[in-house]
Amino acid sequence: MPRTSTLDCPGCPPLRALTFDELGLIKVVEARGKQGRAEPKVVERWGDPDSSKCVLAASIDDRNSDPLLAVARRNGTVEVLNPLNGDLRFSVSNASINGVQSEDDPVAGLHLFAKKKSELASRSCTLLTCTTKGNASIRSFEVNKSAADVASTGSSRTWSVGGGGSILCSKVDGSENYFLSGGKRVEMNVWDLESCAKIWTAKPPPKNSLGIFTPTWFTSATFLSKDDHRKFVAGTNSHEVRLFDISAQRRPVISFDFRETAIKSVAEDLDGYTIYVGNGSGDLASFDIRTGKLLGCFLGKCSGSIRSIARHPEFPVIASCGLDSYLRLWNVKTRQLLSAVHLKQHLTNVLFDSNFADEEAEIAHSAADWPLHEDERDEGKTPPVKRKKSKEKKGIKKEAEAKSGNKESSEEYGGKKVKSKKSSKRLKM
Repeated sequence: MPRTSTLDCPGCPPLRALTFDELGLIKVVEARGKQGRAEPKVVERWGDPDSSKCVLAASIDDRNSDPLLAVARRNGTVEVLNPLNGDLRFSVSNASINGVQSEDDPVAGLHLFAKKKSELASRSCTLLTCTTKGNASIRSFEVNKSAADVASTGSSRTWSVGGGGSILCSKVDGSENYFLSGGKRVEMNVWDLESCAKIWTAKPPPKNSLGIFTPTWFTSATFLSKDDHRKFVAGTNSHEVRLFDISAQRRPVISFDFRETAIKSVAEDLDGYTIYVGNGSGDLASFDIRTGKLLGCFLGKCSGSIRSIARHPEFPVIASCGLDSYLRLWNVKTRQLLSAVHLKQHLTNVLFDSNFADEEAEIAHSAADWPLHEDERDEGKTPPVKRKKSKEKKGIKKEAEAKSGNKESSEEYGGKKVKSKKSSKRLKM
């Protein structure tokens, strides 16, 4: 039997999350209710179960007008959907550009570029894909009314980022000008997306005291801040978390171990120095990357490998999912489990829809007003006041106790008064 957590779940604020699984299904989980304290439930399911359509990567552009969702599948197709209703906008094949079959070269990284202010009126869409063999490409498409009518606009750029190994992780920074990649036998590299040129490459750490060299095997990576592309964090297969600063040196600035299984997912916080790490044994923890100090582990053990972690842009909430088929929502401050939803399939990715608003809620709560814990919720309430007993009642009680005590003693000793040893000694003196 799988291990399950038996914690009391207080519920979560109003939010909307999209989950992706190994059977190609996309499930929409929403939390609605009064005062934002409802349990999240599955409200929609998009697609039919098919293992060949397993979702390998996903990216969302959740702007207010005309939002888009990009999904890369195992069969080599990249689909662009409407995240509000799941309608297919268009789909393209990734194998046609690389000239390699999709099963031999699956997609390892996907990014949907956000539209600039000048491009909001247009129907264009720009995608970046990176495969495990290191074939990266940037393509722009013109979105028409019908899903089949898709035209490629502009010149597509393709370059190699592999270097003889397998790409397992990639990330685009907040400014969408730099690209990060790494993997098995591939060191972490930073690329300039305008020129598609490498601007920095990492150097492996030296051998340890026993002369053992750790092989290069990066499994996940993320930038620390949206405004700074120079600092990023990477997790390795040897349960190690490394902080790189391309402006300082090529080797890791800070490196520390986390448990004894491979790091599978890394996510950054909004403050720019806190990170969330999930490994292959279901452990989830937060670290202060400035010192490498463990801030704490999240309460409640997950049963399977954690494959994706997402931070909510407004509320102090993170979502995690993995091979135990559960979507779990956690409180960032208290590291308490807020809610868990069983989704029946092995999950690969989770994303938040930041523009979701709970229309059914009677009272609108902002992120600052939402209570973090049950103790904090009760802080505003005045504690019940204990009423003091009056002196008259106390005196009546004492007299009654004394009378009952005298009656008991007289019954035991035949009504004779018994003097204590101390009083008899005093009389003799």
